[in-house]
Amino acid sequence: MIDLKTPAEIEAMRPAGSFVADVLTALKEKATVGVNLLELDALAHDMIRERGAESCYIDYHPSFGASPFGHVLCTSVNDAVLHGLPHDYALRDGDLLSVDFAASIDGWVADSALSVVVGRPRPEDLKVIEATEAALDAAIETAVVGNRIGDISARIGGVAASYGYRVNTQFGGHGVGRTMHGDPHVPNDGRPHRGLPLRPGLVIAIEPWFMSGTDELYTDDDGWTLRSKDGSRGAHSEHTVAVTEDGPVVLTARNG
Repeated sequence: MIDLKTPAEIEAMRPAGSFVADVLTALKEKATVGVNLLELDALAHDMIRERGAESCYIDYHPSFGASPFGHVLCTSVNDAVLHGLPHDYALRDGDLLSVDFAASIDGWVADSALSVVVGRPRPEDLKVIEATEAALDAAIETAVVGNRIGDISARIGGVAASYGYRVNTQFGGHGVGRTMHGDPHVPNDGRPHRGLPLRPGLVIAIEPWFMSGTDELYTDDDGWTLRSKDGSRGAHSEHTVAVTEDGPVVLTARNG
């Protein structure tokens, strides 16, 4: 079921969006050589507690997860590209880190992700991050009344192809509202002019993620972390976006 929000409800989602943006900004600044992934998770946990927010991840247990997630962040490093389970790992020079975070405030959810290189970057890592960010920008630009979900998907897939990447459509964007994951599914590739029409009040998480050498995944032994099948690195960028009569509104926009 597609849940369209009223303008007042979209306004009510802004505090969650701002909070998620603030947490990701703090995590980006904290992610330096030698910092442990569990330290990043602890920082986000502290910020949740201080704000009186609720984690969307800690008890999350969908069909594809081996057990309840147990942490408040996804931290995916190098060939880990999605759903990275925080563990005892100190970041090393040149690591590509993707952080995904969702939280609820006053019953409304926001969801966002970013990718950074810790220390000295490799050009190929900067390229895949740039591709996801460019795809996200293009998709947001397309999230206007009168277009369709397929138009968003096609823009993402087109950017991926222009960078030479193949797209895995198993995991993609989704509806956001009172829960973290809802209808509609927003694939990262597709055909234009197909799928659900974009109407005012639709709120979706748009999340391009690409792997530099493959479109195939496997699940790590931890039962959660998804890794590229060929060991190549990946990146992930995501925002929660509201479709309005006045154009797309990025609820999780960050200042830095």
